[in-house]
Amino acid sequence: MTKIEFEDGAVSIDATVIAAGLGIDPALVQWHMRNGRITSLCERGTDEDAGRHRLTFRFRGRSFRVTADDTGQIIAQETVGHRPGRAP
Repeated sequence: MTKIEFEDGAVSIDATVIAAGLGIDPALVQWHMRNGRITSLCERGTDEDAGRHRLTFRFRGRSFRVTADDTGQIIAQETVGHRPGRAP
């Protein structure tokens, strides 16, 4: 799998990308998502941003945003907020 894949309206992203952006262990990403501790939002670009997608992940006061094109190539990444302590 490439880092990000778009297929039939579904988005798949490698947990290591999310973990690096949020400063947590990749093995805990799915657990935190299932338990609602990591929330996510996917937005599709329009007009001059057509063909781009913005994925935002939030965890403990920290937001990680990834912008990718339709092929899943990461164009930009940004993390905002404090770095969380060690996750359970």
